[in-house]
Amino acid sequence: MNRAGLSRLQMVLALAAGLTGLVGLVLSLPSLGAAPLLALFFALSTVSLARFVLPLTVWLDGALAVLAAIALLAGLTTGVTLPGHHWLALLAGWAFAWLFVERLAAAIRAGSLPETGTSLLIPTVFGLALLVIWEVVTRGANVPPVILPPPSAIGARFVTEIPILWADFVQTFVKSVLPGYAIGCLAGLGVAILVDRSPFLKAGIMPIGNFMSALPIIGIAPIMVMWFGFDWQSKAAVVVAMTFFPMLVNTVAGLNAASAIERDLMATYAASYRQTLLKLRLPAAAPFIFNALKINSTLALIGAIVAEFFGTPVVGMGFRISTGVGRLAIDLVWAEIAVAAIAGSAFYGVIALIERGVTFWHPSVRGGRA
Repeated sequence: MNRAGLSRLQMVLALAAGLTGLVGLVLSLPSLGAAPLLALFFALSTVSLARFVLPLTVWLDGALAVLAAIALLAGLTTGVTLPGHHWLALLAGWAFAWLFVERLAAAIRAGSLPETGTSLLIPTVFGLALLVIWEVVTRGANVPPVILPPPSAIGARFVTEIPILWADFVQTFVKSVLPGYAIGCLAGLGVAILVDRSPFLKAGIMPIGNFMSALPIIGIAPIMVMWFGFDWQSKAAVVVAMTFFPMLVNTVAGLNAASAIERDLMATYAASYRQTLLKLRLPAAAPFIFNALKINSTLALIGAIVAEFFGTPVVGMGFRISTGVGRLAIDLVWAEIAVAAIAGSAFYGVIALIERGVTFWHPSVRGGRA
């Protein structure tokens, strides 16, 4: 830390943002009145170099990043490539946003800002900064929408196509992913308990399980469509195949997590296999089981979408993505991708919340505290 209270990385970011703003101010002098917000941003960025003499608050960096985003978005014109100093504003705005989250994280670590609520600002600022850069680059550089549409076009298509997106979500996630996920995970859990009970099954099924888990989904999906038809049943079957073996392998490993001392203790209590399984080994295996559930929550959605490429009724995320690419409706494809990402993230988050409630005693959930 120096006199300004900045680390080396923060000093580099502050210097880059201030100097880029200074260069941008000089280059924009001939057209100073055409973009007043941009001129104001460049002027304030140049003034921010005073932080090396007088410390500036972290919130000023956040405000400058927001001002840069507003000035850049206001300066976008359809069909017109942005002049050079606008790109300098983009670089300076990104540097201010990076500096803001760096200083915010440092303040949270030092205890000068509360972690609750404040920590959510960091991923929020990062995500919004990426969206602004995406919008400015695609529209400011006139990138063809077929190559990469701007987020505003994707958002507009998302709003206008909500009925279609909802029907695709129901077909893919509700009808295919959830049943396949439940069947695959429960079957993997049940077979793992049988494998743990029988050395014969353990020697026979585990190698086959490792072999089956390595099979490519592109090879499995068309076979499942031939066996179970074009509707959701074949997609659910693909999801079962993708989720079964991760659950099997993780549960078998988890059932062996209980120590010999703990098993000996249960034996001294004359506990039966069922009592030992329910009161010791399954609770000890819970972190492994939830790891498999979290892995499968994303695998299941990927499997269902890919399976729809090989045959489906005229509805579903995979069907819409494949036909959208063929019709060059790339904004609709990105809208479907956004729905899939939101659904997958929410599904993973629900599983993670349940894990925190069930395995609250485990050190990994308690932040490493024993």
